[in-house]
Amino acid sequence: MHGHQAEPGEAVLAQALAAFQTALGPRLIAAYALGSLAHGGFSPLVSDVDLGLVLDDPFRVKDRFTIRAVASAVRAGGSPLHERLSVFWGTPSTLRGTVNGGRFPPLDRLDLLEYGRLLAGADARDAVARPGRAELLVAGAQFALGTLGGDRDLAGRVKAVAMHDRRGDDPVHEVRTPALLASRGARRVTKVVLFPVRFLFTAATGRVGTNALAAEHYLADPDAPAGGLVAAAVAWRAAPPAEDEAAALLGRELMPLYLHYIDDHVARLEDAGAPRLASRFRRWRARLLA
Repeated sequence: MHGHQAEPGEAVLAQALAAFQTALGPRLIAAYALGSLAHGGFSPLVSDVDLGLVLDDPFRVKDRFTIRAVASAVRAGGSPLHERLSVFWGTPSTLRGTVNGGRFPPLDRLDLLEYGRLLAGADARDAVARPGRAELLVAGAQFALGTLGGDRDLAGRVKAVAMHDRRGDDPVHEVRTPALLASRGARRVTKVVLFPVRFLFTAATGRVGTNALAAEHYLADPDAPAGGLVAAAVAWRAAPPAEDEAAALLGRELMPLYLHYIDDHVARLEDAGAPRLASRFRRWRARLLA
């Protein structure tokens, strides 16, 4: 699981952990590898380096500034992987849900519970509240709208991987312009393709949508569109295609994938009693087809 491909990510993770241990001292009671460095499938080309921290209570507002400062210093370490460090944190009381604060959204809290790999300290997961199916659905929908749907209101509230291009391009425009998306490289392309597949998996199963499990689940459905694109995107995480090859496949299959995902979630959100989010998904669909 943690072989040669993961070594560069493990090195950044170790550097980040050491920096946080120095900055937080005895308040750091547990640290975890999350994401693909915990559940496998890490790709130096496209993966993030995800670190989870549990600090001792009581929660302090100034912790946010300390963690941001340390994370920023590590991200300046000089490699693309350093720049992709993502830090999730909380205290036992925030992870239990009795106090607000920290940064551990439901999808990442589930990842901590199911896959978190203890790096330092004593395992503190007995304090973590397991998110329910409706909470996971809503959190995933908000994330998707903010990062893939070009919903600027939600984009400002989503604390996760920034999907808006640094030049300010609308991700909806990328889906509608496959050659543009293909030109952005394998990391961008694979996230745009595989995020909806992962959200579909979590909504259907209540489990963490790893790339491998989510793609396997999606491809097992004979009625799901864009199977060729989903299978290709998994392979592209390790070996990027020629740009024209990617653009051609994206042009044929990306829009059907997104319409399938949106239609699935409109129904789920309505059933879950989240009609406003369902309406935002309908507007997203209309923008894609405009």
